[in-house]
Amino acid sequence: MVENVLWPAYFDAELTRAEGRRLPADQAVPAPTVDEIAQAVQQVGYDATVERGKAYSREYEPRGRVLAKGTTDTTKNDLVRAVGAYVAVVRGE
Repeated sequence: MVENVLWPAYFDAELTRAEGRRLPADQAVPAPTVDEIAQAVQQVGYDATVERGKAYSREYEPRGRVLAKGTTDTTKNDLVRAVGAYVAVVRGE
């Protein structure tokens, strides 16, 4: 089973691309949480596991990460874009 790791930095509008954001700034949200990302992964149709206490390599503070399971039919970039669209919906923006 394929697992893709999704870090909150991928979806954070307050970060630059060099700092780890993978979405365009207008599609990202400020300070996303792993719970919002996990809920968005489930909305897209994959299983999500939250791992708290993990730190992205470009950040000092651990914000956690989300493991998206069963993503054999999609690329990571497509997954990040789909989840990013749902993070804004989950947040109510």
